[in-house]
Amino acid sequence: MRIFRLIYSLVLFIAIRYNSEVYFQGYIQPMRINLDVLLILDAIDKYGTFAAAAESLFKTPAALSYMIQKLEKDLNIELLDRSGHRAKFTDTGLMMLEKGRLLLSAAKDLEKQALQLSSGWEKELVIALDVSFPFEVVLPLIDAFHALNKQTLLKFSYHTLAGSWEELTHNGADIILGAINEPPTSAAWSYKMLGTLDNVFVVAPNHPLAALSDRLTNEQLCLHRAIVISDSARFCHPLQTNLMEEQPQIHVDDFHSKVALLRAGMGCGFLPRHIASPWLATGELVEKSVISFREKDVAYMAWRDGSHGLAQQWWRETLLASRDIAQLYQ
Repeated sequence: MRIFRLIYSLVLFIAIRYNSEVYFQGYIQPMRINLDVLLILDAIDKYGTFAAAAESLFKTPAALSYMIQKLEKDLNIELLDRSGHRAKFTDTGLMMLEKGRLLLSAAKDLEKQALQLSSGWEKELVIALDVSFPFEVVLPLIDAFHALNKQTLLKFSYHTLAGSWEELTHNGADIILGAINEPPTSAAWSYKMLGTLDNVFVVAPNHPLAALSDRLTNEQLCLHRAIVISDSARFCHPLQTNLMEEQPQIHVDDFHSKVALLRAGMGCGFLPRHIASPWLATGELVEKSVISFREKDVAYMAWRDGSHGLAQQWWRETLLASRDIAQLYQ
């Protein structure tokens, strides 16, 4: 039954990909939407212009424009509003973009499943890490995996807050590691709680808050600029932790930048204790007590259930058995 479903899905995928004709119950129904157009719409949204999208797809802007206009003519719809200086998605275009991404994700999953069914080992494995997760922890695991002499290409990437979950739900990651807050509910993936991360509020020794002896109140914090790591989510609802909207802010993409600003006395903020510890030990940062804040974040590991490849299985089992990860999340 599983092989039958895979073959059936493969037939549909080929039909969409090559704009061929699909036979349903004795009659011919032409497919006028193909994956190339959906890829083009996705690229235009991601990169902002036809030129940048064309470069990312190794095509010319004219080729992209032609394919979109052909689909608009075939379906008698308008995907882009070209009346302004830059083309914008119409409501129909936005719907096509959103639904098209689901089809693209399904097509990628189908390709992965076909490769896994033939060899057992995936062509590539995508592991998304939360920015709070120290990459040094996975270095010995990468070495151990390469010792198996398999041809699976490993791809690692860093994301923040809801963006970590989004890599699993929208962007096809096989495993996410260190994602915080409650996981989204779906039968398409499983997850396991790794433990908790301690949060500490820190400032530089020369920061005005460093001289205060009492526990800091929200009113006091609002008078000083917060250094905040932006949520990398593009489609999921962004998450906020230990942040007051009325507080002035500087947004950065990673903890390296955040620590640099904190050490320079240019703001205040929260750090996971394992990231703050080296700077607390040298005195370059000072821990302060805050009356109201979330002291711990729950961290999770999650994986895609539709994938039964041997590489994903090896990494899933090895990560869950790692003592270093267990010590990180206590």
